[in-house]
Amino acid sequence: LVEQLPFKEKVPGSIPGGGTRDTLIMKKRKSILVFISVIILASIAAVFIIPPPQEKIVVPVLQKEFTAPDLWFNRFNAWRLGLDLVGGSALVYEINLDQVKESDYESVVGGLRDVIERRVNKFGVAEPKVTTAQKGKSYELIIELPGIKNVEEAIAQIGSTPLLDFREVQGEGDEAVFALTELTGRYIKNAQVDLDQVTRKPLILLEFDEEGAKFFEEITTRNIGKPLGVFLDGELIQAPTVNEAIPGGSAQITGDFSIDEARLIVERFNAGALSAPINLVNQRTVSATAASDALEKMIFAGVVGTLLVMLFMVIYYRGLGFFAVVALFFYVILTLGAFKSIPNFTMTLAGIAGFILSIGMAVDANILIFARTKEELAKGITKLSAIEEGFRRAWPSIRDSNTTTIISSIILYYFTSSFVRGFALTLLIGVVVSMFSAIFVTRTLLRVFMKNKPMQKLS
Repeated sequence: LVEQLPFKEKVPGSIPGGGTRDTLIMKKRKSILVFISVIILASIAAVFIIPPPQEKIVVPVLQKEFTAPDLWFNRFNAWRLGLDLVGGSALVYEINLDQVKESDYESVVGGLRDVIERRVNKFGVAEPKVTTAQKGKSYELIIELPGIKNVEEAIAQIGSTPLLDFREVQGEGDEAVFALTELTGRYIKNAQVDLDQVTRKPLILLEFDEEGAKFFEEITTRNIGKPLGVFLDGELIQAPTVNEAIPGGSAQITGDFSIDEARLIVERFNAGALSAPINLVNQRTVSATAASDALEKMIFAGVVGTLLVMLFMVIYYRGLGFFAVVALFFYVILTLGAFKSIPNFTMTLAGIAGFILSIGMAVDANILIFARTKEELAKGITKLSAIEEGFRRAWPSIRDSNTTTIISSIILYYFTSSFVRGFALTLLIGVVVSMFSAIFVTRTLLRVFMKNKPMQKLS
């Protein structure tokens, strides 16, 4: 069997399509080891993506609920589902940064997000998601609370965290006003209630963090002999005169409040005092029933679409299409494993849409490869040689098309917010894994199971 092509050198011991039998045997042995490694990796991923044993597995299409098996490995991490999949409430707050320097916007907004997240976690809301979005020079705080169906209840969960700030006097006489300083409640490290030894009235003891202590010492140093205003939620509650610079970052607040009011303020300070005011501008609720219906329709559409794609591949490409279908199973398992391994990853309907789209792109890479392979088979060379040449010639097109999709996904992720970021992230991961699946897994399957025979037509 010697290939009758004028530009191919006829080497003794060679096989049709080029390459010696020993070379193909070595490639096949190596491919078998790779295939075993892929099987092991996919098996681990399959166990990993199963929900932890304390969770329930709901199959919407079957309208049944199953208890997740206790397999040890699936205890690591847990699936986080967005409120559009399990129902809940979403709140959007506008952040007022009028009194904040533009250079401090990012640090203030970041601190505010952390504070709200701590408060929500403290009240036991399951898997909350707190994010920020920038619109020009304005910022919004987006809070998603899965499982909370009553918007008023959701607002109560967040509470009215106190806005604490220290102000110094500027001007003299009637023109004297309190001006904002750098020191706000965001620098509070600890707060506790105490009683005045003389009046027995409650007071609040504050301890600032390292940066706050530095600010407090600087403020008291430049205001010796002057009053220092302590404002809570924009109202003056105390204006003691500074007698000397106060190092160490400790301060106390006295005011006309009861012991219960003092404890409430301390509780909120320890949860985190806001570094900027926030105003509720939008709120919505997604019922568990509506979320379940949307999830069922999405899963049904995804399953039907995937089965139709598999059917097309098998009918049109026959033997090669079967290997593409097997590779697609590996792709789905590995991609879901990649999703779950990301810390704090939240799956949403938009994320599922991105995942389903990436399935189509995974098959698209195989179509390019198989089309090139058919061209090589038409020359009468062996299957394995045609497949290797098909992969080699299709790779530039696959690389370039997937690279543009990856770039688009990165832009969407970093310059958008909310559900669009979820779509972009799942699409990005899906495309990266699809390149691995189409080029690596499919080629390995073909090298291991495809028989090396010359043929004119694809079968």
